[in-house]
Amino acid sequence: MKKRLLSVAAASFFGMVLNAQQIKFEEYDLPNGLHVILHQDNSAPVVTTGVMYHVGAKDEVKGRTGFAHFFEHLLFEGTPNIKRGEWFKIVSSNGGQNNANTTNDRTYYYETFPSNNEQLGLWMEAERMRHAVINQVGVDTQREVVKEEKRLRMDNQPYGNLFPTIQKNLFTNHPYNWPTIGSMEDLNSAKLEEFQAFYKKYYIPNNATLVVAGDIKPEQTKKWIQEYYGGIQKGTLYPKDFPKDAPITQEKEVTATDPNIQLPAYIFAYRTPANKEKDAYVLDMLSSYLSNGKSSVLYKKLVDQDKKALAVQAFNQGLEDYSIFAFFAIPMGQTTKQTLQADIDAEIKKIQTGLISEEDYQKLQNQYENQFVNANSSIQGIAASLATNHVLMGNTNLINKEIDIYRSITRQDLQNAAKKYLNSNQRVIINYVPEKK
Repeated sequence: MKKRLLSVAAASFFGMVLNAQQIKFEEYDLPNGLHVILHQDNSAPVVTTGVMYHVGAKDEVKGRTGFAHFFEHLLFEGTPNIKRGEWFKIVSSNGGQNNANTTNDRTYYYETFPSNNEQLGLWMEAERMRHAVINQVGVDTQREVVKEEKRLRMDNQPYGNLFPTIQKNLFTNHPYNWPTIGSMEDLNSAKLEEFQAFYKKYYIPNNATLVVAGDIKPEQTKKWIQEYYGGIQKGTLYPKDFPKDAPITQEKEVTATDPNIQLPAYIFAYRTPANKEKDAYVLDMLSSYLSNGKSSVLYKKLVDQDKKALAVQAFNQGLEDYSIFAFFAIPMGQTTKQTLQADIDAEIKKIQTGLISEEDYQKLQNQYENQFVNANSSIQGIAASLATNHVLMGNTNLINKEIDIYRSITRQDLQNAAKKYLNSNQRVIINYVPEKK
């Protein structure tokens, strides 16, 4: 009875917090196609200006991979009005911070300034969009930066090329086949004109979403937006008509080597639905049930109790066109791949043949309520969420409503998803092993 009272109290508390957390925003389009999202929050004197371009690694072509990520670096080189090497100095000397990041599906740039420098952030992003300087000096400089990043984060990092190995083997036709950082050979052989053409093709207002969040006065912000962005010329939007991959109907097993590891890792990877689909949310919740935290099913069994694995994880990587669901395990001692595979398959089978307990289901729901409350605890986080929900999900208001999707997921949904997507004939097994010296 006491537990029941506590859970009712917790639900009531979360309900009050969630209702108070409604994030208000306004959105509209400029005539040149730029989508604008404004969020006013005057509780702290900061403003984040972000621009998300709907271009990622999948928009590249074979033989010229790595362009989208390369531009994440290249577009800090400057403009006719911002001298080379001055971008970061301008931001820091005005009390701000800035960064950028790239995925398979989009590229995002942002600055966060004290609110008295909101106009500066808007001007800088408009400069980047209007006339970034792309010359041979910048290309040569940033090419070396990207090479060093690849060496540091992937080539010299234990298990650093594990995710690219999953992509390569899970996708044959779709351009999710290659990693975001791309190929250094491709970047080395690309001509300056190709980089300039990529900029003209994708860094256009009608392929971008501008978000301004924080301590703003919306009417003034709109005037600045019109002044700085209204005159940027609209470009041509190209259809995102990517080749599709046939469903996996037969289990495939491959081996990859890594010179930086001493212990093998075994991956069981499945190609699953795009992140807009409800089943993608269900699989996300399923991955949390299996391996989120020390009380999760796989950790408790394979790491804590049986001491068969040093690490085990089920992860769900949501993407715009497909998603990736994979199990990852590093064996302990003499544990074989067959043993780990049998134990993971046994847990899948349990979900496929029966409902998870009501207690575990409620714990999952509480986890997602908590994540939702914490996800947008900063102005930077809110800005990124608003842009992402518009560009990749087609619904900006998911910032307020996504929790309702998770709440609607039932124990039966979890079982159905496991039965539909996590069968042995639908997967690629990757033996990721140490390279022989």
